[in-house]
Amino acid sequence: MKPKVEDLVQTPIPTRHGEFILHYYSNNLDDKEHVALVRGKVDGIEHVPVRIHSECFTGDVLGSRRCDCGEQLDMALQMIDEKGVGILIYLRQEGRGIGLLKKLQAYNLQDAGMDTVDANIHLGHLADEREYDIAALILRSLNVKSIELITNNPKKIEGLQKLGMNVVDRIPIVAAAHNDNLDYLKTKARKMAHMLFERKKENE
Repeated sequence: MKPKVEDLVQTPIPTRHGEFILHYYSNNLDDKEHVALVRGKVDGIEHVPVRIHSECFTGDVLGSRRCDCGEQLDMALQMIDEKGVGILIYLRQEGRGIGLLKKLQAYNLQDAGMDTVDANIHLGHLADEREYDIAALILRSLNVKSIELITNNPKKIEGLQKLGMNVVDRIPIVAAAHNDNLDYLKTKARKMAHMLFERKKENE
């Protein structure tokens, strides 16, 4: 079965970061509701700013300070608004792909002393089970020629490139570190190679 997505509905969504067109996609890979928020003309355009954001109910909706997800979502929409063009793809893969129940169980393990990676592994999962096939299909359906990926995660760039996407640049998106998320951010940098806490070189 060839993977495919279908753009079923497009509707304007006014936000505090400007007006976007919300695209609702069906697909034949899972039964989840993936969407894309599109700002401006992206059809046939090069260097389109793109954020691929995985669902985080606790951070995106409740404003949890345990992670940087909600802040990154808001920052990405602001970046796209400032550029006047861009795409935010919202993938329904909660908890790096392990689901909300397991993510909450992992939180309790973290409170008992594990880090985010060890907690996922303890629950029988990989540190990160996210996939980007649907994101690549959505970008193709929007006929984007090349993208500047808003991310700190090198594996996200590699994953999209392996799927044939032309990623020409990376746009950093670093949320503020504080007492509630500092260990989480350090673990992402140390164990998952996220580009955080990097010092600028002299004369750079």
